Parts: sequence; structure tokens; C-alpha cells
Amino acid sequence: MLSVSDLCLQYGAKHIFRNVSVQVHPGDRVGLVGVNGAGKSTLLRIMCGELETDPGVVNRASWFSVAYLPQEMGVDLADRTLYQEAEAAFADVLAAQEELEEIGGRLAGLAQDDPELPVLLERQGELQHVLEGRDAFRIRPEIERVLFGLGFSRSDLERRVADFSGGWVMRLLLARLLLQKPSLLLLDEPTNHLDLDSLTWLEEFLQQYDGAMVIISHDRVFLDRVTSTTWELSLGRLTVYKGNYSHYLVEKEQRLQLERAAYENQQALIRQTERFITRFRSKSTKARQVQSRIRMLEKMERIELSESERSIRFTFPPAAPSGRDVLHLENVRKHYPGKEVFSGLSLSLRRGDKLAVVGVNGAGKSTLLRILAGLEEAEGRIRIGHNVIRSYFGQHQARELAGELSVLDTVYNAATDMTMTQVRSLLGAFLFSGDEVDKMVSVLSGGEKSRVALARMLVQPANLMLLDEPTNHLDITSQEVLQEALAQYGGTIIVVSHNRSFANAFVNRVLEIRDGRATLYEGNVDDYLARRREEEEAAAPAAVARGNGGGQGRDRKSQRRERALLRQRLSATLKPWRKKSSEAERKIERLEERKAELERLMADPDLYNDQQRWAETSREYGRIERHLERAYAAWEEAQEKMEEIEEQLAGRA
Repeated sequence: MLSVSDLCLQYGAKHIFRNVSVQVHPGDRVGLVGVNGAGKSTLLRIMCGELETDPGVVNRASWFSVAYLPQEMGVDLADRTLYQEAEAAFADVLAAQEELEEIGGRLAGLAQDDPELPVLLERQGELQHVLEGRDAFRIRPEIERVLFGLGFSRSDLERRVADFSGGWVMRLLLARLLLQKPSLLLLDEPTNHLDLDSLTWLEEFLQQYDGAMVIISHDRVFLDRVTSTTWELSLGRLTVYKGNYSHYLVEKEQRLQLERAAYENQQALIRQTERFITRFRSKSTKARQVQSRIRMLEKMERIELSESERSIRFTFPPAAPSGRDVLHLENVRKHYPGKEVFSGLSLSLRRGDKLAVVGVNGAGKSTLLRILAGLEEAEGRIRIGHNVIRSYFGQHQARELAGELSVLDTVYNAATDMTMTQVRSLLGAFLFSGDEVDKMVSVLSGGEKSRVALARMLVQPANLMLLDEPTNHLDITSQEVLQEALAQYGGTIIVVSHNRSFANAFVNRVLEIRDGRATLYEGNVDDYLARRREEEEAAAPAAVARGNGGGQGRDRKSQRRERALLRQRLSATLKPWRKKSSEAERKIERLEERKAELERLMADPDLYNDQQRWAETSREYGRIERHLERAYAAWEEAQEKMEEIEEQLAGRA
């Protein structure tokens, strides 16, 4: 177990942490959320011991091991191969194996009456026990399973780590942490460098992981699928919410509503009390009552409203409409010396289409966007439609910003149809507020420059947007601002993004690049993933049938009979889950009715005059919320199981 107690940290006038106290227990799955700059990464660095604090602030049990993945690479890896670096996760096991071999050699040369013999035999037993516990004989298969799951190939195993890009090295660091299997994983944006396939694998791995984890991520779907508790850092304070990110959003809004109601009730009581004091202060007959109310106000613990995040909206500047046909590709091929990126790529887009380009890292997604932006050449036919105005966002653009300009000037100079106020509002959405807009671009970090480049691109009128990983340096709130603007955008969009929840809200087509070929899917990213699963499931029996010579020896009648029996079993399995769902729905209805009654009671200012009634009502309200949370969880579990079984039934029809 790890605990943080009364953590305080202040830089100048800004409070990063105000008496933050929290605990991590074995098996906890925590999502750490908050706006950029709230202190999330700093908290992880304190928890892992990378940043020092006052003695006694961070404590952990001696058996509780911690491993930390930073957001950016800050270590120099030795000049070794990929496999050797991954194998370093088992340094203690390898050392134990080496010691065991050494003891074996020494034992072979000892006489039976040698006094060293029993000592060495005891140590040999200890080492064998350690190695059995760590499953030492499965080290290589385990290393390969994790590396391949994160997107590396067998041919990569003997490549020098120095030959990999920074994104692939971050994958290696993640693999090494997963192989270590610590008691607590601290992961800061682990999905930043992953494609959809690797991201799906990581989700499944973490869902089965035995240890605890605290994860910072701006991918809502990832947090929903992996975490079961949410910590929110805001204004230096940490609030714990039971449930994943979606539950956190609902509960947070409920807490804010309750807080606002309590605040308004208390303010009404204060005004009423102050009027009484003012009216009767000079009357001797009321002196005791006046003094009593003055003391009550002095002792009253004032409710402070949480600072709510500003609601920022952004719409794209209008651009001249393009022709109906925006883009046409026919048999496009891209290759470099010794490497074929893709070939035979054909695609047509019409005005208003919003396309997501997906595929594993290295498949050619970014290359395709650069070709469409006119920055790279390719073979084949590429036709841009009438009156199409392109705008392109890629990571290289951050390096092209003028360092001598301020953030505000950089974006305002590019905006042709926006006021200074509108530009400031947009920069606020991209995490530049107050005096930060006056910073010189030259002093910004790489992530900050990337956000400025994105903002500058968005204020320029265009009717075809080419976006390469636009959310990499945005927090969830900023992503939602951009997401809403893209959903309302009347032009055409082609976006490369590993963030499913971001792209899912506005794309209507998905282009998959895999093994040098391109396949177009209609629908959003969820539809594409569902189709992929169906294709993989359909391909598996076909492959088995081919291996069995076409399934000889099994007639169609027996196959139909087996499918019917399976449908019956699935239908019987469905029945208890339907019952659970109905019971949970009835319970939720009862609890919500009682919750509404309590909220009406708590909205009455007279309730606060009776401390006992207020305490009882408050306690019951807390109990109702906890019961509701469990009822919702039971209902959701039943719904998920029912959907899973119904999908299986449909597949066996």
C-alpha cells in the first residue's frame, strides 16, 4: 500500500497541492484527471520518489514496488538490442539464475562432509523457489508476447534500440514496465504513441493486470475501459470519485448541483440572520438572541463554490464552398528505396465527408496526409476538386513558428476573420490563458508550440482539413472544444488520430491502411472496429476449415443441430441477466425518488436551523448515493452481459 498525507506544494502564488491526502491499495485502478497544469504528472513523480517531499508525506509498504512511465523519454538507453533492453526487466531473475549456476558448479566440487555444503544447499533451494515463483523458464515467450502486443515485429528483436524513433522507444519503456509487474504502475499518457491495434492490446493487458495502477490519459474510452476510480486534481485539491471517467462526469455534476443548492441555502440563512441582527441590535430585549446569532455566524463553516471551468465554444471561420467532388485518388502508390509504403490506393471524397485514417504505426497514415497536402510526391492519379482550399496540421509545423512573436500575435496574424477577443477565447481552449498568450514562442515547450501551430491552422479559412494527431497535447476539455467545432464544420476532414472517442464524434468514414493496402469502411471508428471483429471471427472458422480439408466429415444437418443447441444454451444464460436488469431498474427508480425527496428537503433553509435533522438528512443522502452507485453498476453489468449474449445469439442465427 502507498499513501500520500497532507501534501502541500506551491510555486509563487500558485498552489499546486493543498493538503492532498490519498491512498493506493492493491488492485486499485485509478484514472487521474484534471486540466493541463493541474499537477497530475508532478503527483506521479512524487508518488514514485522522483521528486522529494517532506519526510512522512509519502509512505509505502516494504513489499509494495512502484514503476513509473513518464510522458516523454528522459533516459539514455544502453547500446543494446530491443530484446536485451526488454530482458532487463528480469534483471533480478537473470541474476538469480546466474547465482544458481555458480552454486551448482561449486557443489559439484565439494565433499560430502564439507561444512559449506549445507549453506550452499539452503541457498540453492531459496533461489529455485524464487525462480519458480517468477516463472523463469517463460521469460522469452513473455517478452515476445508484450513486445509483439505493443506493435514490434520479430525482426525488430535484434535491432539496436538507437535505431528506433522516440515513439517506439517509449513503447519499449512501457513494455519493460509491464514485464516488471510491479505492485503499482504509474502511467503518464501511455497511449500517446500507440496505434489502435496496440491500444486495444494494452487495454486487455491492463484489464487482466493483478497490480494497482494510476493512469493519466486524455483518451476517455481508454479510461472508461481500464479504470474503476477517478481522482480529480483541481485548484490544488484532490477529490476521489468511485467509478470510471463516465461515472465521474455524472457524479461530478451531481456534486456541483448539490454544492450550489447548499451554498444558496446557506447564503439565504446568512442574509436572514444578518437582517435579524441589524434590525434588533439596538433593542435590549433581543440582546441575547442577537449575540447568539452573531456567534452562530462566526462559527459557521462557510461553503465555497468550486471554480467551474469556463465554457468555451469555437467555430471555424467561413470558407468558400468547394465543389461536390473534393478529392479523387486512383491507384496511388508510395515507396522509398527498399520499402513499399502502400500501393493501389483508391478513394473518392465528397463535400462534407469526414474521414479517419487508421492503421498500425508505420503503415503510411502520416505519409498519405503529407501527399494530400502537396508536401510529398506519389505515383498514381490524385485530383483535387474545384475551389478546394486545403489546410494541414502536422507535427513539423511547430518547428516552423516564428520564435520572436508572442502566442497571441502568432495566431491573430493568421486569423483573417476573427476579433482579438475571439482569438483569445480560442487560445483559452488550447490552454493559453491570461498572461500566457503574451509568451514568446521561442520559450515554449514542444507541446505548447504544437498547440499554437494547431490554433494557427484552425483560424485560417479552409474547406479541406488534413489533421495529423491534433489531440496529442490537448487535455480532455480542449479536445471536446475542438471535437464539437469539427462536428459542426461544414467542410471536408481527413484526420489521423489514435484517440477513438475524439474521432468517433464526427467521422462518417474510416480508411484502414494495412500491409500496404487500403480498405474503406462506412461509419465511425466504433463501426469500423465492430466490422473488423466480425471479419476476424468469420476468417477464423474458414482458416480452420481449410486446415481440415474443407470440414469433411461434418454434414450440414449436424452443424445446424449444434447451432440450435448453442442458441438454447445462450438463451437460458440470458434469462437470469434479464431478471437482474429488471430488479436493478426497480431499485434505481425507488432510490432516485427518495434522492429527489431529500434534495427538496435540503433546499429548505429551515433545515439548517435543526442541526440533528440536517445531519440525519445528509447521512441518508450519502447512503442513497452509495446504493444508487451500486444499483447502476449492477444494471450496467447486466446490460453488458445481455448485449454480449444477444450478439452471440445473432451470430448463431
